[in-house]
Amino acid sequence: MGPSAWSFRLTRIAGIEVKLHASFALVFVLGAFQWGTKHGMRGALFGVLLMALLFVCVTLHELAHSMVARSFQLPADEIVLYPFGGAAQIDQDAPKPMQELLVAIAGPAINVMIAAVLLVVTSAKLEINKLSPHWDGTGLTRAALSEPSTNTLLIWLISANVMMAIFNMIPALPMDGGRVLRAVLCMRLRARTATLIAAAIGQAMSLAAGIFAVSVQNYGLALTALIIFLGATGEQNVQGRRSALASLRVGDVFNRNAITLAPGDPVNRVVDHILTSYQPDFAVIEGGKLTGVVTRKRVLQALANNQGSAAVRDIMDPAVPHIDAREPLEDLHDRMTRDRISIVAVYGGPNYLGLVSQEDLAEAKLVAGYVQRREEADIRGT
Repeated sequence: MGPSAWSFRLTRIAGIEVKLHASFALVFVLGAFQWGTKHGMRGALFGVLLMALLFVCVTLHELAHSMVARSFQLPADEIVLYPFGGAAQIDQDAPKPMQELLVAIAGPAINVMIAAVLLVVTSAKLEINKLSPHWDGTGLTRAALSEPSTNTLLIWLISANVMMAIFNMIPALPMDGGRVLRAVLCMRLRARTATLIAAAIGQAMSLAAGIFAVSVQNYGLALTALIIFLGATGEQNVQGRRSALASLRVGDVFNRNAITLAPGDPVNRVVDHILTSYQPDFAVIEGGKLTGVVTRKRVLQALANNQGSAAVRDIMDPAVPHIDAREPLEDLHDRMTRDRISIVAVYGGPNYLGLVSQEDLAEAKLVAGYVQRREEADIRGT
C-alpha cells in the first residue's frame, strides 16, 4: 500500500491534494477526552478545536515543504495528515544540496513564523512573559491546560508551533533537521554516505529516546521514537537500493539492438517503429556518426503539425549530451536528475554505442534493487 492508503481527500490547495488518514479521528477523540474530563462538554469542544487548529498548522508546515519543492520542479502533489503529523509526498530528491536544505527548512520556518505572528497580534505575549522562568516547559504546559479560553488557545498554539519547529529540527533522518544535516553533508560527501550518516544518527537518537521513554513509562514518547527509528531505517533501505546502481556502468544498460534512423527517413516510418517495437527514442546516424535523436514527443508534435512526410532531420534534436560507457550508472543518474536531462548518448571512446533515457535508468534501478534484495536474503538464509 502507498502512503496515502486509507486516506480521503479533504481539499486542494495550489494544486496540492490535502488528505486525511482514516485514523485521524483519534486526534479529535484525544483532544475531547483530555479537555472534556476536566471541563465537561465545553472542554471537549475546546479540545476538538485545539486539535483542528493544530493540524491547520501541520498542513501549513507540509505545504511549505511542497511549495518550495515545486519551485525546484520537484513533483509534490499530495499531503497526507496522520494522527502523529503530516507527510508531504515529494517523489524525487532535490538534485542539489542547497535545494534539499531549503525544502527541509521551509516547514519549521513556517511554524516559527506562525508563533511569531501570534505573539505579535495577541495578548498571549504578555502571558508568555509571565512564564519566562519556566521555559523547561512545566509552566507553559500548566498554563495551556488551565481554563478553556482565547488566551489558553493562543498560548497552546504558540507552544505547539515552537515545539513543532524544535522537534522537526532534530538533526536525524527522517526529521527535517536530518534532511538539513544530509544536505550539509552532501556538500562534502557522496549522497549515499550522507544519507547513511544522517539515518544512523536518527536510529541512535530514537533508540536512546525509546529506552528512556520505556524507563519512565512515557509510551507516547516511546511510540514517537519507534516511528523515527522506522523512518530512519526506511531511508537507509531506499539509499541501499539506490546504491545498487553503483555496481553498474552506463554501458550495461543501453539497448544494443536499438533501431536507428537515417536523416532522410520520413516521420511516418518512425511511427511504424514506435508501434511495432515499443522503442520510444531513435538515434539518427549518418556515416557511422550520431547526428541527433528523435524522441516520441517530437514525433507526436510533428504529426500534430501535419509533418508526417517530413524527414527526421527536420525534427531531430542535434544537441544530445554524451557520456562514456565506463562511467558509473549512479553518476549518470545524479547528472540526469540534477540537470533534468531526458536522454544521453553513450560512447565507447570515439564510437557511438547507444542511448540511455530516464526510463532506462528507472528500469535498471528497479532490477538492480531486486537483485540486491535477493542477494541480501540469500546471505541471511531467508
